[in-house]
Amino acid sequence: MSGADLRSGQVADAAGVNIQTLRYYERRGLLAEPDRSPGGHRLYGGEAVTTLRIIKAAQRLGFTLDEVAELLETGRHRHGRPVAGLQERAAAKLAEVDAKIADLTTIRTALVTAVEAGCDDLTECAANACCPIPFTDLAEENRNAGPCC
Repeated sequence: MSGADLRSGQVADAAGVNIQTLRYYERRGLLAEPDRSPGGHRLYGGEAVTTLRIIKAAQRLGFTLDEVAELLETGRHRHGRPVAGLQERAAAKLAEVDAKIADLTTIRTALVTAVEAGCDDLTECAANACCPIPFTDLAEENRNAGPCC
């Protein structure tokens, strides 16, 4: 994209977003308010498409819009204050993703075990000592030594 002025629809199309998303990002301060044509149309420079693509890519990587705003702000100016950059924030996001993967792996293992045990009725299953569902300690008093689900 060149630095040529683009209208809202052109920017939205080029970045793969809709116009409502474009305007929302403006309101949130993620995207600079555009210039206006003499007729009042919003006119964006080509950098708006790049910014929108960055926002969408960062969201796909798990960054929230607030985090994206901070990253964009950090890139624009630091004003002499120490602000965590992309490397630090990406490492923190990676740690979050790893923790979620560990949680999902635990959940998956419990679900596989429940499927393999043939659990069909949550209440009946939870009452059995061999119930694979992790919250069975809540039904500790109701446990019996009967066969699994």
